[in-house]
Amino acid sequence: MQRFAGMFVLAAMLAHPACGETLANRLFGAKPVASAQKPAAIGSYARGCGAGMVQLPETGPTWQAMRLSRNRNWGQPELVQYLVDLSAAAKALGWAGLYIGDMSQPRGGPMTSGHASHQIGLDADVWMLPPARVNLSRSEREKISSVSVRTDDQRHVNGNWTPAHRRLLQLAASDPRVDRIFVAAAVKIEMCKTAKRADKAWLQKIRPLYGHNTHFHVRLKCPAGSRFCQPQSPTVSTLSKGGDGCDETLDWWVTTYLEPPKKPAKKSARKTKPKKPRKKTAREFTMADLPKQCALVLSSQ
Repeated sequence: MQRFAGMFVLAAMLAHPACGETLANRLFGAKPVASAQKPAAIGSYARGCGAGMVQLPETGPTWQAMRLSRNRNWGQPELVQYLVDLSAAAKALGWAGLYIGDMSQPRGGPMTSGHASHQIGLDADVWMLPPARVNLSRSEREKISSVSVRTDDQRHVNGNWTPAHRRLLQLAASDPRVDRIFVAAAVKIEMCKTAKRADKAWLQKIRPLYGHNTHFHVRLKCPAGSRFCQPQSPTVSTLSKGGDGCDETLDWWVTTYLEPPKKPAKKSARKTKPKKPRKKTAREFTMADLPKQCALVLSSQ
């Protein structure tokens, strides 16, 4: 009876989105555990939710989930297994394992703070800090921070970057489960400098994106059977043609992107076109902005 009552409330909210509907991030952020459903990624990485998610154990032989107070160590089964496998690979490279940052909330969806993506259980942040040990206490995991691997001017890697980082990223990207990995532009540039012709198959998955100097962001492909999962299209034209992304499009991140904003031009007397409505951010989504299947994810026991 309680389940049907919850579904009725959600249906009413979706039918009347203008009546002060609660923000989706508040609804999803309040759920402490996953839904009792078959695992499925629903929607897109930045507009969706996750059914039947699995929790990455807080500590394993070669990993630790960080910032446990956030309760964001959840994901699709494929993501959890991928991280376990990658942490074992890190151990083989000489690290103690991996520190795993944010994955998803128990039922995915928009987060109350931070990420715009990480909504369907296929994204995870892996810290650039090589773990000294993997037996940190819960308290230690709240206080310790990762390290930046790029210089302050954003153009080069710094002394924290090591050959082991490069090998780890190569292993991470070479996995067929991976769609792409986001890193700081300086990291991609450095990897391109040492790339070989045979590296194109995996190096094209390494994508520059601001805000990724202390971690790399892994994004997996839609799992088989998740029919409501929306795959991401290539963002750089050359990549779809077998390129590695080490061309002039990469230079933009440390040239044009870093240039000071230009002063707005003086308004002319001519009539200007009306501005397009500003797109909603993930923190402004209501349930009406998400796939309809997310209502069942939210109401499931």
